[in-house]
Amino acid sequence: MQCERKVIHEDGKIASLLSYPSNEEQSDDDQRQRINVVEDDRDVTDQETNERQQVPADLIVAENQQSSNEMNEIDTDFAPIVEYAQEPLLPLSEACVPLIDILHDLSVYVQLALDETPESPPDGLTVDESAAIRLYTIEWERPHRSLYSMLNYTLKNANREELRPYFKYLKLFLTALVKIPCVPPLTVWRGVTKNLSAEFPPGTLVTWWSFSSCTTSLTVLENNMYLGNTGARTLFSVEAINGRTVSAHSHFVTEEEILLLPGTHMIVQSQLSPAPDLYIIHLKQVIPVQTLLEPPFEVYQCSDPYPSPKTSNTGKLPIAIVYGDFTNVNQIDLAVLNYDDRTVDIVLGNGKNDYETEFHYSTDVAPNSVFNADLNHDGLMDIIVVNGDDDSISVLLDNDDETFQTSIEYLVGDNPMSVTGGDFNNDTLIDILVANADDDTVSLVLGDEEGTFSDIQIEYDVGSKPVYVISGDFNQDEKLDWAVINQGDNTTSMALGYGNATFSDLQTYTVGATPISMTYEDFNKDGKVDLVVANYDDNSISVLLGNRDGTFQAQITYEVGMNPSAVVAADFNNDSKIDLALTLSNESSISVLYGYGNGSFWRPVKFETHKTFKCGASPNFVISVDLNRDQIMDLVVANLGDHTISILFGWGNGAFRAQVKYDVDREPSHVMSGDFNNDNKMDIAVVGRLSHNMQVLFGDGNMTLSSRKRYGTSSSPGPAIAYDFNKDGKTDIAVLNKLSSVLYIFLNECS
Repeated sequence: MQCERKVIHEDGKIASLLSYPSNEEQSDDDQRQRINVVEDDRDVTDQETNERQQVPADLIVAENQQSSNEMNEIDTDFAPIVEYAQEPLLPLSEACVPLIDILHDLSVYVQLALDETPESPPDGLTVDESAAIRLYTIEWERPHRSLYSMLNYTLKNANREELRPYFKYLKLFLTALVKIPCVPPLTVWRGVTKNLSAEFPPGTLVTWWSFSSCTTSLTVLENNMYLGNTGARTLFSVEAINGRTVSAHSHFVTEEEILLLPGTHMIVQSQLSPAPDLYIIHLKQVIPVQTLLEPPFEVYQCSDPYPSPKTSNTGKLPIAIVYGDFTNVNQIDLAVLNYDDRTVDIVLGNGKNDYETEFHYSTDVAPNSVFNADLNHDGLMDIIVVNGDDDSISVLLDNDDETFQTSIEYLVGDNPMSVTGGDFNNDTLIDILVANADDDTVSLVLGDEEGTFSDIQIEYDVGSKPVYVISGDFNQDEKLDWAVINQGDNTTSMALGYGNATFSDLQTYTVGATPISMTYEDFNKDGKVDLVVANYDDNSISVLLGNRDGTFQAQITYEVGMNPSAVVAADFNNDSKIDLALTLSNESSISVLYGYGNGSFWRPVKFETHKTFKCGASPNFVISVDLNRDQIMDLVVANLGDHTISILFGWGNGAFRAQVKYDVDREPSHVMSGDFNNDNKMDIAVVGRLSHNMQVLFGDGNMTLSSRKRYGTSSSPGPAIAYDFNKDGKTDIAVLNKLSSVLYIFLNECS
C-alpha cells in the first residue's frame, strides 16, 4: 500500500491520518513498515499550540496518584531491560509502527518531531535519532497520554512483555541518548507532592526504572505548576554521574532538563526536613553490580585512551598546577607554578583539543603554592601565588583578552607556608589569610572591588612555626573563622570571625608532636565542626570536638602507627559514620580508625601490605574509591619503597580483603581514579616519579585491573591531576615533569 509521506500546510494546518499496511502486507515486509501521514482538514488551534509549548509537569514532578510508584522504586527485583538492543536501528516512522494502537494520533507527533529536527542535528546524531528524543519530549493533546507517560508507565511494570511494543522505538531513542556525552557529575532535583521520607531510610538502595527528567534549578520545582511551596513535598537531591542534557533535541528548546536513563541505581545518603511538610532526600547514584539496562549497541572497548599527548614547555622546576576557565569562554585552561625561575605559565585551551597558547608571568622568590579565584567579580579567574623566601604573595589579575596583568606583590610575614581565601569582612570580596612560619603569625590581606589588596596587612600572633591554615564557619554564625597548626610548639590555634575582619581572642589547644595537616568534619553528628590533626612524630592523630560556641574540647588522641603521612576520610564500613584511613610511612601499612558516630573511634586496625604480598614499603599516598561497584569503599595505596600499588577491597563491615598487589613504575607518587576508557568501570592511573612514565590500569568492574597501558612522559613526572579539561564528557590527565620542565596533557580520545 502506497501512502503519501506528509503534508504540512503553510497556514499551520497539520494533516493527520494514521495509515499502515494490512496484516498480510505487514508480514511480507516488516522492514518497510512506516507511519505515514496524509492530508485531512483538522486545524491546530492557537490554544492547542500553546498547550503543547507548556513545560510538562510530569517530566519533572510525578502525578500525585502515581508518585509512590514513580519515586520509591526500592524493590529491585524487576527484570533488567534487555532484548530491545537486538532490534534493527530503524527510521523513527518505522520504529513507531508497533505503537500505533497504543498512542493516540501518533503520526501527527512523529511528523512534528521530524519537522522540528534540523538536517544536521548536534552531537553527531542522525535526523531520526534526534527526532526520537524530540518525540519523547512532546506533550500530547489532553486527555490523551503522551509517549513519555505511556513509556515510563510500562517501564515501571514488572511484566517486561508489555514493554515489547516499545522495543523498536527504545532502540532508536537509547542509541541517540547514549551518543550524547554525559554531563559532568552534578546534583539534580526531582520531587513529588507527597511525604515519602519514611520509605527512604539512609542506606536504602533505590532503582528508578523509568526515564527520569530532573532539573538543576530548585526555583523550577517551587513553581506552583510543579511542587509549589506549601503542603507535603518530597525533594530528591540526586548526585548524578551519567545524566544527559537533551535541550538541543527537545521540543521545549528553553528547558534545561537533565535526563537519567532507566535502571538508574542509587543509595540513600541522608534525609533532612528544613521546614514543615518539606522533606529532602539525598540520593547518590552508584553503578549496580548487575546490568539493569542493556546498552543499545555493543560498547567499543577502548584500550588506548591517550594516544596523542600534548606537550607544553614550562619554566624551571614546575611544582604545582591548577585549572580554571581563565578566558571566560567555557574552556578549561591550566596554570603552572615554576619554582626555580619564579614564574607562572598559563596554557590556554581552545576547545579543539589543543593546548598551544602559552603566556609566562613573573612572581617572586621561591614560589611554593598557587590557587585561583575571581578576585574582582568580573567573571574571570585570577591567580594568587605564595612566595616563601620573599615573604610576599603575588596577584595576577585576568584580562578579558587571554592575558593577565603584571603581577602585584603584597608583603606578608616571614616565610609564608600556607594560604586560604575567603570573605572575612562580609563585603562579598575575596580576602587572603597566610600562615607565616618564621615569625609565628598569620597575615590577613583584605581585597577590594578592583581585585587588588590592601597594602596594610593585619597580623595575628599564633603559636610557634605555623605551617598550615584552614578557614570555615566553625560556630555556624555565617561568618568565617580560621585555625592554624603550629609545628614549633605542637598546638593548634583558632579564632572566631566577627564578619568585619576582626576576630575573637585566640584559643590554643595542645595536639601531638609535629602536626603536619588538619581537616574538619562533623564526626559526632551534632551539627558542630570538629577538628582532626595528624601528628607525624608521636604517631597519632588528635580529635578536637566542637562546642556550640565555636570553641573546641581538649584533644582526644589515638595512636595510629609510625609516622602517619596521608589521611583520607570516608565511610568504610557502611554504617553512615565517618572513618579515617592513614598511610604509615615507616610501617608499610595502612591504619584505619572506624568512627562510632559520637566523635570517638575504635582502636586502629592495621592492614600490613608487606607481610601478605612482600610489598608496600613506604606507602605515601592513598585514595578511597569503589572499584568493584559494590557500594563499599576500597583503598588504593601507592608504595614508594618497592614500586607497587596495593588494592584493599572493603567487606562493608569495616574490614578489608587481603591486598592485591600490582607492580608499577619506580616510586609511584600520585594515584588517580576514574573511568579512563569510557566503559563505565573504574580504572587507576599511576605516576612514577623515577620512571619517566604514567601507567593506566584498566578495571574489569569486578576485582581485577585486567590490563594496562604505559604512556611516556619525561624526567620526574608529578604532580598530576585528572579532569575533563575539554568538556567532552571524558576524563583527561595533566602531568607535570619537574626536571625536564614540561607539561604533558593527555586528552581522552576514546569514542
